[in-house]
Amino acid sequence: MKLSARNQFRGRIVEIVKGATTSHIRIDVNGTVITSAITNEAVAELDLAVGKTAYAVIKASSVMVGIDD
Repeated sequence: MKLSARNQFRGRIVEIVKGATTSHIRIDVNGTVITSAITNEAVAELDLAVGKTAYAVIKASSVMVGIDD
C-alpha cells in the first residue's frame, strides 16, 4: 500500500476501546501513543487487535504550534 500522506508512523496497537459506533485505537510509536477514532466497522474490516502492528497516518491541511507559558 502506498499513500500520499507523508506522516506515517508504524507502531503497535496497545488498546482498543469500543463504543456504540466508534472505537478508539491507541498505537504506541516508539513510546509515544497516538489515538485514533474510527468506526467499529473499520476495526472489524482491518481485523485490528491489541499487539498487532499498525500505521497511524496523519493528513492535515494545517499544523498548530503551542508553547509553554
